[in-house]
Amino acid sequence: MTAISSSTIHNFIGGRWVRSTSLPGLELANPATGEPLGQTPSGSLEEIDAAVQAAHLALASWRSSPAVDRVQYLFKLKALLEAHIDELASLITIENGKTLAESRAELRRGIENVEVACGIPVLMQGYSLEDVAPGIDEIMVRQPLGVVAVITPFNFPLMIPLWFLPYAIATGNTVVLKPSDRVPFSAARLVELIQETGLPDGVVNLVNGGKSAVDALLDHPLVRAVSFVGSTPVAKYVYARGSASGKRVQCQGGAKNHVVVLPDADQETTTKIIADSAFGCAGQRCLAVSVTVTVGEASDWFRESISTTASSLKVGDGLDPATQMGPVITRTSRDRVVSLIGQGTDQGARPVVDGRGQINGHAGSFVGPTVLDGLPATSSLMETEIFGPVLSVVHASSIEEAIAMIDRSPYGNASSIFTTSGAAARKFRNAVSTGNVGVNIGVPAPMAYFPFSGWKGSFFGVMHAQGRDAIEFFTDKKVIVERWPREWSRKF
Repeated sequence: MTAISSSTIHNFIGGRWVRSTSLPGLELANPATGEPLGQTPSGSLEEIDAAVQAAHLALASWRSSPAVDRVQYLFKLKALLEAHIDELASLITIENGKTLAESRAELRRGIENVEVACGIPVLMQGYSLEDVAPGIDEIMVRQPLGVVAVITPFNFPLMIPLWFLPYAIATGNTVVLKPSDRVPFSAARLVELIQETGLPDGVVNLVNGGKSAVDALLDHPLVRAVSFVGSTPVAKYVYARGSASGKRVQCQGGAKNHVVVLPDADQETTTKIIADSAFGCAGQRCLAVSVTVTVGEASDWFRESISTTASSLKVGDGLDPATQMGPVITRTSRDRVVSLIGQGTDQGARPVVDGRGQINGHAGSFVGPTVLDGLPATSSLMETEIFGPVLSVVHASSIEEAIAMIDRSPYGNASSIFTTSGAAARKFRNAVSTGNVGVNIGVPAPMAYFPFSGWKGSFFGVMHAQGRDAIEFFTDKKVIVERWPREWSRKF
């Protein structure tokens, strides 16, 4: 099966590609051209159950395989991802809209997680202590949970599945992947490559669908854990429903990320980095900067420099190498972003760069880079995740006032500061209430061997994605206390 040469979207269950028998779901279109791409199935209880049962059937054999054997499939997957990186990047761009450079960067981040998961023979080790009492030893081992579900969003069709899937299977679990119903083709191609590694049937399964498929996974008694990334309202729902049925759940939610610009920041570099953060991937990433807080005299130069940079960006089809920013995912998303820009201007912000003019003349779901200056603190947009290429610029008299603004946000995904002062940077990183912090960094995305943190309304759970947190999440600890008295051993 070739993932996008056919508009029919299949499920992958127990090592076989099967046509969905559920009702039709979303109509799909290329975000840049409007060209129809197919229709996702809505998903059904029966299909979810079949995938979970296939994963459960494969579990006993897979979990008993030596860890060093399990990671051999990941070594093969890494090689396949490297060999197909251009093909996969094009596929992401066609169904998501981001530029080819952004798609390749996404894949690089995903491959990093495959690399880290290859270290499971070391990372999964427990610990032991002899003679915790006379003649008694104690051992802690990590064991896989069982069947786990991975539910992923549209904005990173391959990176986010690779946040979870490599760690889950390397630690001995089996997986049911439910990708976003807006971008099913990239996930299907990923599973094709996984199939090429020779991974045993049932270890990884893929089921397409919408809310009904998600609910079926959250309720299924054989699913032990759920990994999710999406908006905060849906993250809350998934966390509550999954936890209520006794599952271990990790949910990455939405964001309203701030950057603070101090007067001593390097003007050229700061402007470029913030523009890349705000408008890269058309603003559709959970680490995109949404609000810039200029402190003191920084407002004098930043407003002009960011406006000049935003106005110069070339918006177009991501397949065109000259394109610097692609469309948002759908026309519905575009209309929502446009409406929120209007809401901001109605509430007192000045659109020094207005991307609403980019809509005309395009068949796709385009909205241009937008800069809203002077958004009032009372505006509802200060607490709204726009998820589009919109940057609000607000002003503060001190770094303390800027930190207080961030503290008031219901989100806590990421924040950054731009300065040449080590003292200011230290004060900021120590006090700010976000889980990911950047110093002269616009997108403080953790490397694969660090957890992808998030606080407040941006994360629900205990253990985050990636690195050691992933090992903790996908394993149960078993503690063994044992005694072998000498007189017993003499009997044998």
